[in-house]
Order: sequence, then C-alpha cells, then structure tokens
Amino acid sequence: MSGNIGIRLAGVLAGLVTGLLALGLLTLAWPARARWGPAVLRAERRRLAWLGRRTDEGRAPPPAYRYLAIRALLGVTGGYAVLVLAFVSVLFLGGSVWAMATGDSQVVSLAYPGVRLETGSGAIGLSLGLVLLALTAAAVELVAWAERRLAVRHLGPGTQELMRRRIAELTDTRLGIVRAVDDERRRIERDLHDGVQQRGVALAMLLGRARHSPEAAPELVEQAYAESRRLLDELRSVAWRVYPTALDELGLRAALDGVAERAGVPVQVRYGLRERPLSEVETALYFVAREAITNAVKHSGARDILVDLREEDGTVVMTVSDDGRGGADPAGGGLSGLARRVRALDGSFEVRSGADGTTVRAALPCG
Repeated sequence: MSGNIGIRLAGVLAGLVTGLLALGLLTLAWPARARWGPAVLRAERRRLAWLGRRTDEGRAPPPAYRYLAIRALLGVTGGYAVLVLAFVSVLFLGGSVWAMATGDSQVVSLAYPGVRLETGSGAIGLSLGLVLLALTAAAVELVAWAERRLAVRHLGPGTQELMRRRIAELTDTRLGIVRAVDDERRRIERDLHDGVQQRGVALAMLLGRARHSPEAAPELVEQAYAESRRLLDELRSVAWRVYPTALDELGLRAALDGVAERAGVPVQVRYGLRERPLSEVETALYFVAREAITNAVKHSGARDILVDLREEDGTVVMTVSDDGRGGADPAGGGLSGLARRVRALDGSFEVRSGADGTTVRAALPCG
C-alpha cells in the first residue's frame, strides 16, 4: 500500500473506535454529552486530517452532535468492513507465503468446461489475498470519501477558518488595488509625456518661431492653431481614458456607447440591466469593457466585438468577446489590474483566449 492509503487505513480504523465511543456517548451516556462531546468532536476533527480533510472549530453543538451520530454509524460499519477485509487478506497472504516457503502447499485441480488446471493452494491463496488487498484499498478510499463529504456537509470550515480566509483575501486585494493604482498612474504619466507634452513642446516651438520671424508669422500661427487643436483633442482623450464624465452624468450605458464609438471597429453593446449598479461597480465594469475592447482592436486584430451586460441572481455579469486571433495574457499589466479591481469588489474575473477569439468575463455583486 502507498503512504496515503496507509494513513487513511489508520484513519478509518481509528474511526471505528471513535464511532463506538460516539455511539456509547449518544446512547448510554447521553447526560454526559456536554462534558465528553466536545472532546470526541475534537478527536474527530484531528482524525479527519488523516483522511485528507481539515476542518476548523466554530459550529454550534446541535449540528456537531448530529454529525457525531451519523458519522458513528458510518465509522462503525465502514471501519468493520475494512477491518474484516484487511484481516482476511493478510490471513490469505501470510498463509500462502508460509505454505510455499515450507513446502506444505497442496496441489489443487480446477476443472472447467474445456479447461483443466492444476495449481498449488499457496498460489490460489496468494491470488485471493492480493484481490482482497485491492478490495481493502478500494474500501478505504470509499469510506474516506464518504467521511469527507459528511464533514463538509455538517462541519464545514468553521467561523474562524472563514474569517482567516476572508482576512487573507482582503489583504491580497488591498495590495492588488495599490498596485493597480500605481500602474494606472504610470499609464497616465506615459500618456501625458508621449502625447500631451510633445504637442505642447511643438506648439511652443511654433509660437517661438513666429515671434522671431515676422514674415513667416501668419503661416506659423496657422500651424500653431492646428497644433493647439490637436493638443486639446489629446487632452480630451487622456481625460476620457482617466475617467469619463458621461459615466457619472449619463450612466454606464452611455459610457459604453462612447467606448464603442471610439473603438474604430464595429462594437455591439447589449445592455440588459434594469437599474443602475453602484458607482463602484459601474466604474469597474466600464474599465473592464474599455480595456478588453482596446486590447481586441490593438493586439488581436478583431473585426467584430460584442459587449453583453446582464443580471444573474443578484450579480451583474459583463462579457466582452471578439473574433480576433487571441493571445491575450491574463497576467499582463492591463488585464491583471482589472482582475485586482474586480476582486476587490468581491467579484470574479476570467479571461479565455484562443485561436477563435478572446472572451473577458467579469461578475460583480449588484449592491
């Protein structure tokens, strides 16, 4: 047997003992349940670790006693069956090895229609022992699986374990939000440096040349005017990428329509929400859609994009799918920042990318 099977066999056999103790406690010594019940339950929680299931304290006594009663029946019946199978398999194996080693093995004739075999009793016993050993391992796995399912149903992780997991999740999402904010600041700085600042420098140079060259001033002023218009367009574009005013004033639907108009490829928006979500949810969904559309246009060569927004059991679900060549990296800067933003709001974020396109799915609670 492997190491895991050996540990689980010990856990199942220990469950036979604790099952008998629990039956005695719950039937013969019921008045003493308040004194001995918690101790038996703690022993059961430790034993479950041998079976591959860890639980935490925190459930109320009535469900725990109900669990002890059901588990006692399972532990006694399952443990007894495993004990019998293990004992008989060891008996067959040990007796067969002893018979073959000492030469006491007898010849056994096996006659079947058209077949006649002669073999030693030791070989037959060895074969039966191996079969019973395999059945013992299967029975151990079956009982361990049933006990794990029973523990999940009646014990669960417990309040302390749930609180520990929640604290770890909040700590992780808080760090993720800090990283996402820093990444967004770097992106804004790049936009300002590569776009707005360069156009501002070009505008200043044109005005400087116009001041020092009066004969060419009209033409240079005209060029400076055109450059100032491009500078204003660039500023509007940067401001829109930072946060669109339409999101607060007109809502998510209008903001998504604005993203679709600026995409440069056909974008269909299916808006199936009856009411406006919370402001934080709207913002997260907007950035998910904008980043997914931008990646589809710039990197995957998509020709058609669909944004689907709907409600499912108190959850707002947004799916952005395209027909591009795929290759989206969920660990990339933009998508990983979106994932952190969504998870900080107790949502889920998923990216599926293949040769037939990319699908980005975000689910957030409505309130």
